[in-house]
Amino acid sequence: MNILLLIGGLVLILVGANGLTDGAAAVAKRFHIPSIVIGLTIVAFGTSAPELTVSVSSAIKGSADIAIGNVVGSNIFNTLMIVGCTALFAPIVISRNTLKKEIPLCILSSVVLLVIANDVLLDGDSKNTLSITDGLVLLCFFAIFLGYTFAIAGNKEEGDEEEEIKEMPAWRSALYIIGGLAALICGGSLFVDGAGGIARSLGVSESVIGLTLVAGGTSLPELATSIVAALKKNPEIAIGNVIGSNLFNIFFVLGCSASIMPLGVTGITNLDLLTLVGSGILLWFFGLFFAKRTITRVEGSIMVLAYVAYTTVLIYQA
Repeated sequence: MNILLLIGGLVLILVGANGLTDGAAAVAKRFHIPSIVIGLTIVAFGTSAPELTVSVSSAIKGSADIAIGNVVGSNIFNTLMIVGCTALFAPIVISRNTLKKEIPLCILSSVVLLVIANDVLLDGDSKNTLSITDGLVLLCFFAIFLGYTFAIAGNKEEGDEEEEIKEMPAWRSALYIIGGLAALICGGSLFVDGAGGIARSLGVSESVIGLTLVAGGTSLPELATSIVAALKKNPEIAIGNVIGSNLFNIFFVLGCSASIMPLGVTGITNLDLLTLVGSGILLWFFGLFFAKRTITRVEGSIMVLAYVAYTTVLIYQA
């Protein structure tokens, strides 16, 4: 039953995210909002909607370990597994701007999370908590990142956009938006209930389920997008997809979740947070050295093996 709840919830989340994104993009297009702005906001939100839905639902239901584990696990999965698998299909060339600014920004977001989640070690508190203040700080970082993104977008020509926004009647746009939101809310609730039930039946912590099963499930849109891009000979899209999603997850998803309700950091350990920081450093290191600004198939294999090793340690410790 729990597995059915998990799968059903995930299907609703993915369908809802797609419907909401298409509907909102069509409305934005109707009001003559530039495609580049739609891509950087609505479409970016759409790919991270599963993480946002699951984490906020978990926070409201008091499952903080799933809320935080979902974000930490998704980001590790994105960096090691998605980039690694994509590189196995086709080597990924990284732009200078991404290597010098965006990957370091991604590493910074992981370090910020490591710092604010270590109240016991750094402040001598009785327990680690992502407070409402921490959530608001993360949202401030998100606002800065959004400003940077729009500044970069300002240097691009509108004609450079490859993706055509679907146009649709106003009634259909409204139906897509309302239906998408309803599916996201219902799907998130079912998914969290299913994940919690599986954790209890297997006798493992919610944090392990959040870091593995939930994280992998909510990262399916990014995985699908990146592999399709590689098959279409556009593997570089994977890097932008992963970095954008990772920054969105930490700054916006965790920011929103912690702003709604303080999240106790109990099952998520420094091993998980350091792995998150390390995965970003590994991506930057591979891009900077060895093959020039390229993630090769060998480096992709190492990243995939690193993820397998991390997951094995998690399961062994459980």
